[in-house]
Amino acid sequence: MTTFTESPLERHCRRYREKDLLPAVVDPVSHRILLHIGAAYGAVTMPTELGERVLQRLRIAGLTGPVFAHPRARRWTFLTGPTRHDEFPAAAAAELFRRYTTVAGTGSQIVLPSAADEASGYRLWVAGPDAHGTRPPQHAVIDAVCESGLHSP
Repeated sequence: MTTFTESPLERHCRRYREKDLLPAVVDPVSHRILLHIGAAYGAVTMPTELGERVLQRLRIAGLTGPVFAHPRARRWTFLTGPTRHDEFPAAAAAELFRRYTTVAGTGSQIVLPSAADEASGYRLWVAGPDAHGTRPPQHAVIDAVCESGLHSP
């Protein structure tokens, strides 16, 4: 009889899939937990100060969702509904650029916090995922960025 023992990284990833409804996978090369961006999930990353304002706007609108921080880089990533670059005009794209905000492209991957990341403070949840898999529409996060009034990191 073969006994399979799951690593802490694999356990954490399984929790994302089963409890938080995030279709995460463990990358065997980097040993990181990845989330594929595209048809079901999007991600918007911005400076921390801007992220705080955006999160406040989303909470007021009742559109909260998962957000995690990269403290050393001083950036936050908001998980959103699907990435739809056709949903925002060139003026919004220019505003995102001015505000040091990036939208993950379809087909890209983002790294989710692992237990080791959270313990070291390298990558950690500001607002964790929930069992309902809720996340704001990407255009709502982009609108909140454009309306936040903060122009520098």
